Amino acid sequence: MHTNNSPLSTWALNVSPSPTLAVDAKAKALKAAGADVCGFGAGEPDFDTPEFIREACKKALDAGKTRYVPAAGLPALRKAIANDYLSKGFRNIDESCVVVSPGGKMSCYLTILSMVSPGEEVIIPAPYWVSYPEMVKLAGGIPKSIFASDKEGFKITPEQLKSAITPKTKMLILTSPSNPTGVVYTREELAAIVEVALEAGIYILSDEIYEVLVYDGATASSPATFSDEAAAHVITCSGFAKAYAMTGWRLGITVAPKPIAAAIARLQGQMSSNCTTFAQYGALAVYEQPEKAKAAIEVMRTTFDRRRKTLCDALNAIPGVSCHCSRGAFYLFPNISSFGLSSVDFAAQLLEKELVAVVPGSAFGAEGYIRLSYATSDEVIKKGAERLARFCSTLKK
Repeated sequence: MHTNNSPLSTWALNVSPSPTLAVDAKAKALKAAGADVCGFGAGEPDFDTPEFIREACKKALDAGKTRYVPAAGLPALRKAIANDYLSKGFRNIDESCVVVSPGGKMSCYLTILSMVSPGEEVIIPAPYWVSYPEMVKLAGGIPKSIFASDKEGFKITPEQLKSAITPKTKMLILTSPSNPTGVVYTREELAAIVEVALEAGIYILSDEIYEVLVYDGATASSPATFSDEAAAHVITCSGFAKAYAMTGWRLGITVAPKPIAAAIARLQGQMSSNCTTFAQYGALAVYEQPEKAKAAIEVMRTTFDRRRKTLCDALNAIPGVSCHCSRGAFYLFPNISSFGLSSVDFAAQLLEKELVAVVPGSAFGAEGYIRLSYATSDEVIKKGAERLARFCSTLKK
């Protein structure tokens, strides 16, 4: 006999809405109503997609490239992606190891759905991207977080990982550079964590969507390049959204051992078929015109770097706020615990009183922090930081 009295499934009832999208929607609604909102909520570059990518997409449209392609993606694009990853030190891969999905978010979700069975545990270092625990729950898995504060540089240790692993652990999710903290693990730090995972026989989802957005001489490392054993246990997810300002194009990348890539492609074949065909021709231009791609990334990276320093300095100048200055992505994750407000209350009052939109740290499994994206204009950063300082000056510490 059916016992759920709701018209909704247990999946729909148990999944939380995306807090980052909710904050962005509220800020946009206030802007539409004429309010002068400083929005730090969305993780979206404020640049246009580079012209050479747009032109390649337009040419594909004019050439009638509007029909189905294989569910796993345009063969030429998958081959180009495989060759690019081989040049970065990946091993034992070809185009059959690559799946192009409708967005990096879908790449992560399909990876989890293809590998995690109901009741299996997935370890997620916190602060984490808001969607990871929800994706695990949607697969019937059990998200299990391990926390590293700003005092630890937001980096988990091999010992923390070892103590969190149980016989039910199937996967570890790693993100470097990180959303929400911007932290970049060194190769040595990642190697020590990967060693623990391999000893326990668990798989690693390495989300590398921000890999090219690094600063202060930092380098993003790919765990799949560490050894043959790592290559067999690491699934790498990435995409075009953050590096090329292609958030609305919805093009994600998964590079995985062949049996896992095939399973992801089968799931995608039932759920969405291929992602937009002519958009994939736009992405192919990234590999066919590498000099233009490199130049486009450098323009954005240099701009983000300048904004990062400006915002980090402004945050650390506010009494009661302390901010770890990130070395990757385009986020800062300041500690606001000294004010005695929950991060939700802090963010709500800041938006109401000063029209500054930030995301509460609790959404990322980290109470006492807020996330600010500096993928916004210099004007918004300057004005928003001034308003935040004014707001903080009214709070009791």
